[in-house]
Amino acid sequence: MKVDKQEIQIPNAVREIYPFESRWMDVQGYRMHYLDEGERSGAPTVVLLHGNPTWSFLYREVIPLIRSCRAVAPDYLGMGLSDKPADERFYTLENHTRVITEFIERLGIRNIILVVQDWGGPIGLGYAQAHPGNVAGILIMNTWAWPDPSDFHDAVAPWRMLHAPFAGANFFLRQNVLVERGLYLATFRSRHRLKGGPVLEGYRLPFPSVESRIAMLAFPRNIPRRDGDLNWERMRQMEKGLSRLTLPCSLLWGEKDIVFPPSNAHRFQKLIPDCSAPRMIHDGAHFIQEDAPEEIAEEILKLCARTGQRSN
Repeated sequence: MKVDKQEIQIPNAVREIYPFESRWMDVQGYRMHYLDEGERSGAPTVVLLHGNPTWSFLYREVIPLIRSCRAVAPDYLGMGLSDKPADERFYTLENHTRVITEFIERLGIRNIILVVQDWGGPIGLGYAQAHPGNVAGILIMNTWAWPDPSDFHDAVAPWRMLHAPFAGANFFLRQNVLVERGLYLATFRSRHRLKGGPVLEGYRLPFPSVESRIAMLAFPRNIPRRDGDLNWERMRQMEKGLSRLTLPCSLLWGEKDIVFPPSNAHRFQKLIPDCSAPRMIHDGAHFIQEDAPEEIAEEILKLCARTGQRSN
């Protein structure tokens, strides 16, 4: 399979706000990029999962605030600085979950704290349901885990259009609309930073060409809209499995998210037995890592203290 292996040099302006050591692992025959920061001796391991069109850069302001824990932040294959297979069929929810599973197993981390948002939700919760003994707790933010993600996905015409083979491809691949416009519209408190400058440059960095954006297009095409669609049954089973998760669960939500509104947070609270009431960020939106990194770090540290794990 053709792979985009373009070496990406991080500009100084981006490196100043993303000052972490890049690490690499071979997964499924591809090179996967990740960060591994913080305290390793006796500390819990926090696995930070991103969504679309983001990468480990999304957690750059959270990681320094949780240095008493070990923080691991991978870039999915097709995203960030990881290899980018050119075949859209590679980028299924099932395969993303398989990749993360192999990544966690090869890294040898145990009793992890999962932090999930956007596509990190279905990917991370898929892992947690399949490996409940290896997850000590989970922080869920602005995501979903059921067949009907939200009214947004049926009401917004451009989102429906993404399932069209040509119009959707042009919208995403050539115009790079999720990075150029989506990030700005999906933040609130920090929106001014996504008009330009090093933050926007950091998000643009891994996706300089049409070929590098295939995974960005595949993600929305993996969202089912009706029974029989790709992932409908998988998401139905995932929703049913939430009631069997017995791990401590915290919820933090950007109230101004139009993609996954606060009603999603309350749905998680009802479905997961040991789930706290959601902590709502009034001036936060979909990419809550940009809007509320301090609040996220607080919730992570609470989970680490609550689980009391010291085996990593």
